[in-house]
Amino acid sequence: MTTVTDRFLRYVVVDTQSDANSATHPSTAKQKNLGRILVEELLAIGLSDAHLDEYGYVYATIPSNVEKPVPVICFCSHMDTATDFTGTNVKPQIVRNYAGGDIRLACDPQRIIRFDEHAALKDQIGNDIITSDGTTLLGADDKAGLAEIVAAAQYLVDNPQIRHGTIKLLFTPDEEIGRGVDKVDLQKLGAQFAYTVDGETAGHIEDETFSADGVEVNIQGVAIHPGFALGRMENAIKIAGAIIDRLPKNIAPETTAGRDGFIHPTGISGSMEKASLGFIIRDFNEAGLAEKEAMLEGIVKDVMATYPGSSYTFTVKHQYRNMKTILDGHPQIVDYAVEAIRRAGMEPVRGSIRGGTDGSRLSFMGLPCANLFAGGHAFHSPLEWVSRQDMEKAVKTLVELAKIWAERA
Repeated sequence: MTTVTDRFLRYVVVDTQSDANSATHPSTAKQKNLGRILVEELLAIGLSDAHLDEYGYVYATIPSNVEKPVPVICFCSHMDTATDFTGTNVKPQIVRNYAGGDIRLACDPQRIIRFDEHAALKDQIGNDIITSDGTTLLGADDKAGLAEIVAAAQYLVDNPQIRHGTIKLLFTPDEEIGRGVDKVDLQKLGAQFAYTVDGETAGHIEDETFSADGVEVNIQGVAIHPGFALGRMENAIKIAGAIIDRLPKNIAPETTAGRDGFIHPTGISGSMEKASLGFIIRDFNEAGLAEKEAMLEGIVKDVMATYPGSSYTFTVKHQYRNMKTILDGHPQIVDYAVEAIRRAGMEPVRGSIRGGTDGSRLSFMGLPCANLFAGGHAFHSPLEWVSRQDMEKAVKTLVELAKIWAERA
């Protein structure tokens, strides 16, 4: 039997980084390379409808083995990795029987997973920890989730005495660039409830995300030859810099935690004549989101008032909303997951995500979706790691979850 670790080690060596600058679906063709591998593996374990569509989505079904009607659930993970650090030529390393202390990464000894900076390491003594070699991402976000779902599917198929309803599998591209469900076919998927397997610490389930918007500010300055600029030039680059400088220091990602939202500049470009600023705004409720957007626009207006010859546009773009709004109407989704985690030998921990998942948008598209742990840590960095034992706990949780939905039907 192929283990969850075997699968994970196969998946992470496939480069699947998405690209926000691409207009194609998926944004990078290489994501389909992993999709094809996943389809082959799903077909090999007996899921005869497994397929990869033109947009890079993988769909498959574990058929029900009970006669009574059971709600159709979906397990979902994403295939792409983040753009924050390279995912090319990943060489996973295994620290067996971790004894504690810092972990120096093999090919870059300056990169150290420090015991005192990674609180979750204290629960990993004796476990097998998988890292990159320090020169790339590992890709546990979210290839750990992929491996866990496929391993759980194999276990259910190989053990028909475990009673369960129909279970749909969905593997998405482009989650890291916010397009993970842009082209998903929910009618074809045919699920009523779902779980993304894209969280962090073992035992955690999240039913709440940030609400999120993007803001684009375009500035039209006054350009003139610098030799004749006295009293006339209004440099768009300096205007943009003044706006950034006015941002409150206590409403930034680096100064907030817990349920605090933030205003975060993500890009700046331009020339003396024109400049553009990009921001993301995050808060757990709509009122907080609106307040921060109003605050940012107030800053822009105040700065622009000192440049009477210049103009600007302020455009808010809806991104996603707090999935708790939807999940509160379907409490069994989280209740059953809490029970599954408990049955898998862990103490369940409910929490909120300072970010979003595919489940955020799926919930508002009509597929209520909570987020389960996958076991990875230090996402989007070369210090990323996951333990074999935590991935095995995730597999067990998914199997127990399938059983509970059938039991409670």
